Amino acid sequence: MSEKLSRFYGTKDYIASDELQNSVNVAIALGRPLLVKGEPGTGKTMLAKSAAESLGLKFIIWNIKSTTKAQEGLYVYDTVQRLYDSQFGDRDVSDIKQYIRLGKLGEAFTSDVPVVLLIDEIDKADLEFPNDLLWELDIMSFYIPETGETITAKNRPIVIITSNAEKELPDAFLRRCIFHYIDFPDKEMMKSIIKVHHPGLEENLLQQAMEAFYSLRNVSGLLKKPSTSELLDWVQALALGGIEPERISRELPFLGVLLKKNQDLDRIPRHQHEREGRQRPFPYSQRG
Repeated sequence: MSEKLSRFYGTKDYIASDELQNSVNVAIALGRPLLVKGEPGTGKTMLAKSAAESLGLKFIIWNIKSTTKAQEGLYVYDTVQRLYDSQFGDRDVSDIKQYIRLGKLGEAFTSDVPVVLLIDEIDKADLEFPNDLLWELDIMSFYIPETGETITAKNRPIVIITSNAEKELPDAFLRRCIFHYIDFPDKEMMKSIIKVHHPGLEENLLQQAMEAFYSLRNVSGLLKKPSTSELLDWVQALALGGIEPERISRELPFLGVLLKKNQDLDRIPRHQHEREGRQRPFPYSQRG
């Protein structure tokens, strides 16, 4: 990889594994989009923000919804406003260009400075969405037929795409991406992440909270396992609530910070009862 290229190493607020750093830097070097998958709460969205901060680049985020069309990321022709102006305004509506609104991809292409573009949760859109972006992401330009103008990227943006794997993405799209799966952090990595966000946390409280957290994630049948972001909130709640570390070994205070489904909240007492007499009971507290 050329030394002239900017390199990503993570930031003080975002700890990236060596493998993740390499994936980002390879994507930059090859000029390919980076497709990132992983459990919710593993830092996929924050990766793009961290990359922009680390590299000193502008950050643009395109949040994808089920109704989002690829065209919206390029530009939108505001025909409604033009019709309104023609009937009620005093503006010259013959200049169509004034009714062209660039989308997030269009903003990234026309930016005078390099940007990191996050296309967040691409799998929420319909199946044609990724394929509809292939050409533009390949050639870094798009055509606006209403004005006869071609928009070409002034600087190739660093494109980071996240997916929660709600839908399978087309093979043609996958072939054009660098892929990385963010594994759920092990205990050592998680400890480092927590210390970044809560540097003053008592060591014993941290240790007890992590033991309870990973035990909770191992409970079978949970509809939504607690994630890194929820653990960060939980240890903060424990510290602010003045919870003694010894309490965590007997119960789970503020359980609603970790579990967000009624079925999961109800699962913990049953799980404790099933294990009783065979091994150390799983600690829990009632929702109230």
